[in-house]
Amino acid sequence: MKLFGFLNALLLSATGLMAGVLPAASHAAPPAAAKKILLVVRMEGKSLPIDQKIQQHLASRGYIVTLHSQYAPVEAAQDSDLVILSSTVRSRDLLGAYRNVTVPMLTWESDLLDDLGMSGKHADTDFGKTEKERYVWLVNAPHPMAAGLPAGVINVYEKPAPMNWGKPGLGASIIATLYGHPDKAVIFGYEKGATMDYESLAPARRVMFFLDNETFPNLSASGLKLFDAAVDWAVDAR
Repeated sequence: MKLFGFLNALLLSATGLMAGVLPAASHAAPPAAAKKILLVVRMEGKSLPIDQKIQQHLASRGYIVTLHSQYAPVEAAQDSDLVILSSTVRSRDLLGAYRNVTVPMLTWESDLLDDLGMSGKHADTDFGKTEKERYVWLVNAPHPMAAGLPAGVINVYEKPAPMNWGKPGLGASIIATLYGHPDKAVIFGYEKGATMDYESLAPARRVMFFLDNETFPNLSASGLKLFDAAVDWAVDAR
């Protein structure tokens, strides 16, 4: 009996030691739900394959991206975490259709900036496009949209290509300007509630990026980092 008692005590002791050594069961939180992006494009345009490349790139980063015709109902925006207005749209048809949506928005169509209240109304003065650019001047390196790149001249295209720009209102955070043209911003954003142009208040975050219809595949490594950072900053607002 004494031997049995000793063995039983030894077994209980070993069990307790093992309980202290074995790792506890994992209680890791489930991954956050993927953010939804509505990419508004001109479905009939010749540049649709470029918009599809952008869709694929964003999907590879974990976003759920839906291509949406510019002629389809605007109400679809309310079910998204971010609206992107591609420059492949016909701006004269779209105009300010998305101006008041209360979800974050990003665009690279400079002709829409005035319609969205993101710049003044004078073409080639308040907004426009330059045909052959390759460099930008990064002026706000601490901002998340700067993608951790250092302030100064950044090569954003593999070869010279069109680049859209705008002159934002006083409430904007300007991240980068055209190289040699500090009055022409190529990346800028507004926080929700910030004053845009003509005292318009941003209904949610608003971002301008410098791309043109077919320049996405021409982005350099640094240019792609800036693009991803602009999307991430915009979509994190909700």
